[in-house]
Amino acid sequence: MATSSTSDSDIEKRVDDLLVGAIDPHVHSGPSIAKRALDHVELARQYSKAGFAAVVTKDHDYSGVMTAKLIADNFPELTTKVYSGIALNNVIGGFNPYAVEHTAAAGGKVVWFPTLAAEQHFRWQAQAKSTHPASTDKIRPAVAIPVLDANKQVRDEVKEVIDILAKTGMVLASGHMHISETWIVLEEAKKRGVKRMCVTHPEEIVDGSLNDVKGLAAMGAFIEHSVCMFLDGSKFQHRREEELGQFIEAAGVDQTVMGSDLGQPGTFLPLDGMRRAVKLCIRLGYSDEDIRKMFSLNTARMLGIEADLPAKN
Repeated sequence: MATSSTSDSDIEKRVDDLLVGAIDPHVHSGPSIAKRALDHVELARQYSKAGFAAVVTKDHDYSGVMTAKLIADNFPELTTKVYSGIALNNVIGGFNPYAVEHTAAAGGKVVWFPTLAAEQHFRWQAQAKSTHPASTDKIRPAVAIPVLDANKQVRDEVKEVIDILAKTGMVLASGHMHISETWIVLEEAKKRGVKRMCVTHPEEIVDGSLNDVKGLAAMGAFIEHSVCMFLDGSKFQHRREEELGQFIEAAGVDQTVMGSDLGQPGTFLPLDGMRRAVKLCIRLGYSDEDIRKMFSLNTARMLGIEADLPAKN
């Protein structure tokens, strides 16, 4: 019979193996005007040591594509590919087609629809018991950027950006739009030829239900969970650990993607968060095959970076 220490060692080895080839599609490393626990280079160092295939850095205020290029060119020893994208908030002019096209030309993978500038973010912020770590109260407070007009139709400037995503193949990520807006925007995006769509953390801010998750996944959207919102001991936890299993079952393993949504000080580092999330999925009864899908294969498919995966995946 295995001892407890042997069992713990076996679990750690299993987690090590499952993280080889993993991809974190949602990390808030620095530099940023928000407080960050580590920068993009240190993130890439830690993830390279663990064998991650790739990581996507996200800042609410700037496109990280040029930083990703600098890391690729100047740190060839780092094996984790660093990607980024752009969040359509006030700093870059909201639905700015020039900024989106520039991001695509520079190798960007994701366009996050408004986050801190989403109308839903302001509603959430008004009643939230905690302050968002990248608060809207910065240099000049954010102002809301609507995605729908008064008739609940997608605005023309939003359609222009959607068309760029259809042409370039970047991911349309829902950001902090309310789930009701997400339905309308993703339906329009699918109609206009967007192939890669992602629902960002339905468990927080956006008011996504299990039925929403089931329906949007059936539409073809990937459901991205911020694991920091489920993990015991995380300062961002507001969902029970077992609720993650309910969300996974609603979408199905094949449409589920896991991201850390970490990088802030005072809680787990992104790598630790992803390790803990793999252990949680093991406790929830998911097989290694299913875990590898949710932490690697599905994410690669969503981003179009299957070539970055190690051969064994």
